[in-house]
Amino acid sequence: MEKVPATELILKPELLTKEAFAPFGDVIEAQDREYFMINNGSTRRYHKLATTQVDDGSSVIINIFQATPLLYPLNIKMLERHPKGSQAFMPLLGNDYLVVVAPLGNEPDPDSIRAFYAKGSQGVNYHRGVWHHPVLALTPNDQFLVVDREGVGNNCDEFFFLEQTHVILAPNL
Repeated sequence: MEKVPATELILKPELLTKEAFAPFGDVIEAQDREYFMINNGSTRRYHKLATTQVDDGSSVIINIFQATPLLYPLNIKMLERHPKGSQAFMPLLGNDYLVVVAPLGNEPDPDSIRAFYAKGSQGVNYHRGVWHHPVLALTPNDQFLVVDREGVGNNCDEFFFLEQTHVILAPNL
């Protein structure tokens, strides 16, 4: 039996920006984005900040997730992806949170995992098939508006890392 060497990687979150997150999806925020006026000039419309993706025969649904913070530093034991549709998270209570992602592929490579520190005014839209950790709230009972796909077939693949693989999320909180 071949012994697999232990791997330990430390993830330090970087600030969430549109440019840094582009390989994984969209950053949803109004700051520094173009807009146009609607409703007789009383409302700024920040148009098409993200695009939802769903397979034919599926529909786009809106949910609210209520999340509890995990203990940090956190060993990232698993990531998930949604092969049949994108998934967006927008904080409802204005609290900062963390995002962990890995590029498209059959399974996530621990060396390619990235972590982001998201402000409470920023949402994320994971493109279809992008590996990501489930919601990482930093505040008890935090709430997120989630735009997701509903339809026939499994839309959540989970990947669990080997026991000897330690990807440690160590935010400077």
